[in-house]
This record gives sequence, C-alpha cells and structure tokens, in this order.
Amino acid sequence: MDMTREVMHDLLPSLLRRAVRVVPAEEDEDTGAPRHPGLARLAGNGLLHRVAAGYYALVPSDHIGTDWRPDLESAAWGIAAADDGPRSVALMGLSAAHAHGAFPDTQGVAVIATTRNRPTLRFTDREATVSFVRRDPRRLKIERHSSTLGNGWVTTVEQTLLDLAAYPQLGGRPDLADDAITGLIDKADPHVLYSLAGAQRRMGALDRILMQV
Repeated sequence: MDMTREVMHDLLPSLLRRAVRVVPAEEDEDTGAPRHPGLARLAGNGLLHRVAAGYYALVPSDHIGTDWRPDLESAAWGIAAADDGPRSVALMGLSAAHAHGAFPDTQGVAVIATTRNRPTLRFTDREATVSFVRRDPRRLKIERHSSTLGNGWVTTVEQTLLDLAAYPQLGGRPDLADDAITGLIDKADPHVLYSLAGAQRRMGALDRILMQV
C-alpha cells in the first residue's frame, strides 16, 4: 500500500465517525483540490462531494459513483456545523420554513443561525447561497432536526413565523417570506405563538402574521 492509499485508508473511518459529515479543507489555488493528500484522494475517488469552496460532504455508500449531492438545507447546516459545532447552529427563516413544509421545493437560498458573523457563501454544485445570521440558537425556540449530513436543530414553527415576519429580508428573498408565513400559519400553536411573541417583544411581527390569516 503506497503512502497516499494508507493515508486515505486511515482517514475514512475517522470521517465516518464525525457527527457532521461535512469536512472543511484548504484547497490548492491551482487545482482547486484539497491540499490534504488523503482528502484529495477521497474526493478524486468520489467519496467526497464538493459543495462549496473549501467544504466537502461525505457521499453515502449507496450513492458512490452517482451524481449525488446533499439537499440545500443539509449542505448549508453542515458547512456551519463543521466549523462551529452542531450545537451552535440551526436552520432558521426560509430554511426552517422549508424544513417544516411551508413550500415543497427549495428556493435557492438557505438561512442558518450561528453564533458568529460570517459572510454569505455561494455553493459550487448548484445555483444557491447560504446566509449566516448571528443568532445564538440557545436563545431561540428550537427542536431537533435530522438531515442527510448529521443531526442538528431547526427553529420551531412559531419561532420561524416570528423570524420571517420580523426579518423578511434574511436570505435576500423577501418575496418568499409572505408565502412561507402562509404555508406555516396552520401548523402553529396559537397559544405558543402569542406567548413567544410577548417574551421576545415581537408583537409587531405577530400583528403582521395575523394580517395573513
């Protein structure tokens, strides 16, 4: 076994044990491939899929050799969670709305709550972007969410509604906020929604939600 194959052989099991199946990787400026030889070999053999510059998703074993790519919300969550840990990030806004079934198809934008500032990131495997919002998930109403790249958090239906009404511009698609609110309103618990709006001092956002009922 040559050194590169040995590195790849030793690396794969550790990657498969990761809670987040997205791997950050420094890339060679000339080739665009990971500088780490083991990661470069895994990517070259189709075991890693490049979702954005410097980020690679592990390809499920039953999809190796296909044109698989993770869904947008999973990829966006995985990028943030790979850097900051799964406890520090959550789907919110339009991404949470999609996760809760507000609309059937992804809209080309993802929104992730995270504990630090970071710029909007463009995906390389599709026409889509992810916006990172500096919000501590522990201060939001969240619930567990399973994705193809790991288990994390998503804001609850009620929290998502208030976020959409208060910050419709998040993700750069304010035109979708009203549609998302309409798609979620029947899924919300009215008592929880009123209580949360009061606790977070978002009665104005609540009024905007109720105008669409």
